[in-house]
Amino acid sequence: MLSHSVMAAEPLLPGGRLSQLHPVLKAFVCGSLSGTCSTLLFQPLDLLKTRLQTLPPATAGRRPGMFKLFLNIIQNENIFGLWKGLLPSFLRCIPGVGLYFSTLYAAKQHFFPKQGPSPIESVLLGAGSRTVAGVCMLPFTVVKTRYESGKFGYRSVYGALNNIYKTEGPRGLFTGLTATLLRDAPFSGIYLMFYTQAKKIVQHEIDPAFSSLQNFGCGIMAGIMASVATQPADVIKTHMQLSHEKNRWTGQVATHIFRNHGVTGFFRGGFPRALRRTFMAAMAWTVYEQMMEKMGLKS
Repeated sequence: MLSHSVMAAEPLLPGGRLSQLHPVLKAFVCGSLSGTCSTLLFQPLDLLKTRLQTLPPATAGRRPGMFKLFLNIIQNENIFGLWKGLLPSFLRCIPGVGLYFSTLYAAKQHFFPKQGPSPIESVLLGAGSRTVAGVCMLPFTVVKTRYESGKFGYRSVYGALNNIYKTEGPRGLFTGLTATLLRDAPFSGIYLMFYTQAKKIVQHEIDPAFSSLQNFGCGIMAGIMASVATQPADVIKTHMQLSHEKNRWTGQVATHIFRNHGVTGFFRGGFPRALRRTFMAAMAWTVYEQMMEKMGLKS
């Protein structure tokens, strides 16, 4: 199935001349295409995560839980309500994933042209690449979070960006930057470290015909580790981007969450987020590596 998607990717460019692109641009295209399917498939989990993280304190003792919340959304907003925020997710993830993979590819080729990075170097590579993508795509992350919360009446992505800029200034478009980087940079660094190490362990023991399954399995393992480690930062980021109070810094929001929800408040929405980030990253990496291999490039 992956091979068909790879073969179908070339005609997407004029003349089907994907092979003539610069290697870094090839990595960008492969990354963008790999992010498209995963974003569409796992958007409902992202929405559930955002809703769980923003339940008011009064419902903390009797919060509905993921499955009940899932049913409530379908009953009150119909089945398509689960994909609320899909457009800003596309605008964020498709170029964002492409930018991440192209930055990562360029850095690996520059610093490690002959041999793979060590575990610590993998952490730095993943964190650095995600930082670049995270900063560039943050305005769309803010809009996506607000769409998913159901608390804002934006009618379009442009209208949302324009409204935020007019009412909160340029700083509003980068709300939660610190928390986002504290979430995304460690996630990508930890993920890449576990992913590359897991592949080294199993690559000699599995038939090459099952390389896609191997990559996906390694991605699942890496995603679970990275998701658990970065969950508190994700909760803080969500609260900052949905807050109507201006100029709240990360420490203030963390203190507010702890006082109102306790330690468990930092892990709200952890299960749907872990599912989404784990499967999305595993799928993105699997498709990306298969596409890069078809073009004769080492990912």
